[in-house]
Amino acid sequence: MTLCDIGNTTVDLFYEGKHTKYNATDFDPSSILGDIYFVSVNRVFNERIKKQSNWHDVSALIDWNYYYPTMGIDRIMVCEAVHNGVIVDAGSAITVDVMNAGVYQGGFISLGLRSAQEAYARLSPALDVSFNFEVDLTIMAKNTPDALTVGFLAPLIEKIESLGKPLYLTGGDARLLSRFFTEATVEEDLIFTGMKKLIDKGSKC
Repeated sequence: MTLCDIGNTTVDLFYEGKHTKYNATDFDPSSILGDIYFVSVNRVFNERIKKQSNWHDVSALIDWNYYYPTMGIDRIMVCEAVHNGVIVDAGSAITVDVMNAGVYQGGFISLGLRSAQEAYARLSPALDVSFNFEVDLTIMAKNTPDALTVGFLAPLIEKIESLGKPLYLTGGDARLLSRFFTEATVEEDLIFTGMKKLIDKGSKC
């Protein structure tokens, strides 16, 4: 089974545990001959695949009674992957969601690491520095990079830890965040696990 995550700029194909990434603008959907199951946040790309009968939209299988109407498709897919636990998707934004016995309990959205650094830089040139991911979040900072890192990450990490276990981290910055948690599972392909589970669930209905 070929799975596909379509973002605003990239097309990520996942087949037999391997990724193949393409530029969304240049990728030709008709180049895929077999069945492909996708989720997408790219409206332009969606128009291009409307006539491709072998492209199947996994979002059609979502039971929206469990989620809120404006919830992002990527968040829903990682939630579908986890029966019990806290899911942190660390990308352009950091999303945190809680699942209990397969039922969505709610969540929240924070700035992503890069977005947070850019926001500080817009406040003042003196704050245009990189986060220090080696910093001890329990110690008061004595320099600007550490002060920004602690100020942004300490309350975020504390809130996530308070939500319980198990904890799953995914997204491009998952490994960076993982060093601040004593127990966390990094699953970079969690979105595809969720897609597969939802497809399997749909085929049994």
